[in-house]
Amino acid sequence: MNVRRSAAALAAVGVLAAAAPATAADPSPSPTATVPAGLYGKGDPTYDGVWRQSLTLVAQRTLGYKPAPAAVDWLTGQQCADGAFAAFRATPDKPCDDKLKTDTNSTAAAVQALAATGGHGGVVEKAVNWLKSVQNKDGGWSYYPGDPSDTNSTSVVIGALAAAGTDPASVRKSGKSPYDALPAWSIPCDQDGGGALAFQPDKKGELLPNADATAAGLLGALGKGFVARAGQAPAKDTCVKATSRTQVADNAGAYLAAAVGKSGHLESTLPGAKAQPDFGNTADAVVALAANGRTEPARKAYAWLEKNASPWAEQSGPAAYAQLILAAHALGEQPGDFNGTSLVSALNSQGPAPQMDTSGQQHEEEKKESRNWGWWIFGVCLVASIGVGFLLSGRKKQQP
Repeated sequence: MNVRRSAAALAAVGVLAAAAPATAADPSPSPTATVPAGLYGKGDPTYDGVWRQSLTLVAQRTLGYKPAPAAVDWLTGQQCADGAFAAFRATPDKPCDDKLKTDTNSTAAAVQALAATGGHGGVVEKAVNWLKSVQNKDGGWSYYPGDPSDTNSTSVVIGALAAAGTDPASVRKSGKSPYDALPAWSIPCDQDGGGALAFQPDKKGELLPNADATAAGLLGALGKGFVARAGQAPAKDTCVKATSRTQVADNAGAYLAAAVGKSGHLESTLPGAKAQPDFGNTADAVVALAANGRTEPARKAYAWLEKNASPWAEQSGPAAYAQLILAAHALGEQPGDFNGTSLVSALNSQGPAPQMDTSGQQHEEEKKESRNWGWWIFGVCLVASIGVGFLLSGRKKQQP
C-alpha cells in the first residue's frame, strides 16, 4: 500500500515487479503535466493522483482535521459514471471512455477517503457496487478488472468494504469471499519465506515472499484498511498452517516482525534494483504489525523511520507523509514531532489547508459543561438539605 503507479507505467520503465501496485516516489513534475487546483502534491498526477489524494484525506481525518472542500470535491470529481476511479482523469468534465483504465486500487482508496470525510454516501455506494461487479471467482480482486487476483488489490478492497460499512465476508463471487482468497497466497511455514504472502503466484505457479503484499495481506486478513490501531497480540508467535484469515494475519505478522527485527526496516524488493531501505513498505509494516498486536517490532521500525524517513517523505510528497502519519497513529505516537519534523504541517502544506474539526471537541465541552452544571445543582441541593437539617434540629431543641 505504498505510493503507487499503475502497472502500465511501471512496465514502461522496465521495473514491473510481481506486484502491480509497486513502490515508487511521487513522480517528478512533468513539463506537460498541470497539477489541478485542490490536488495535493506538485508531482505529475498521471499515475497516482487519486491514490495520493485519498491517503492525504484519510491521514487528515485521523489527525482530527476536516479536509478542505476543494480537496474533497477534486476527489469526487474523479469518479466515472459507473462508480469506478482511475489513477487520474485530466479532464473530469468529459465522460469516461474505453481509453481510460479504471482500477480497483484507486477506487478502493477513494472509498476509504470519502467514507472518512462523510457526506458522500452516493459516491461511496456507486464505487462499492462497481468493486463488487469486478470481483473474481476466487473471491479476490486484481488491479485491473479481468486480470488474476492479487494480495494487494484484494486487501485494499477489503479495507474499502469495511470503511463503507459492508462486511467483506458477505461479498462473494461463486460462493467465495475475499477472506477465502488470502490463504492461497500465504507461503507455507516449511518453505523459504514461510508466513509471508506473495503478491500472486509467479509464471511457474510458485509463491515468492513479498513484504509489501505481506503487510497489505495482514491488514486485509484482519478486515482493516489504511487506518488501524494496536490490536491484541497473537496467541502464538510462530508460523502455523494457515487455514483461516486469523492464521494468515498471525503468520504474516511473525514474518514482518522477523524482517524488521535486525535493522528496523524492510529492504526494497524490486527486481534488478540495488538493495536499499524501503521507507514506504516499512511504514506500512508498522501499521500492520501494530494491528497484529506486535507493538515491540512496530515501535522499532517506527523509531528507524523517525531517524531516516524525513528526506524520503520530502522528496516523495503527500502520500509518503500520509503513510508516516498513519504509522504514528497506529502506535499512538505524535506526528507533530517526527524527530523535529512536523508531519502534520508538511502534509497540510502540500495542498489546500484543512480546518480542525471541532465538532467532537464541542461535543465533549458540552458534556463537560453538562456534568459541571449537574454537580452545581447537586451542590446547591446538598447545601440546602444541610440547612434544612440544621433548621429542623434547632426547632427540636427549642421545643419544651
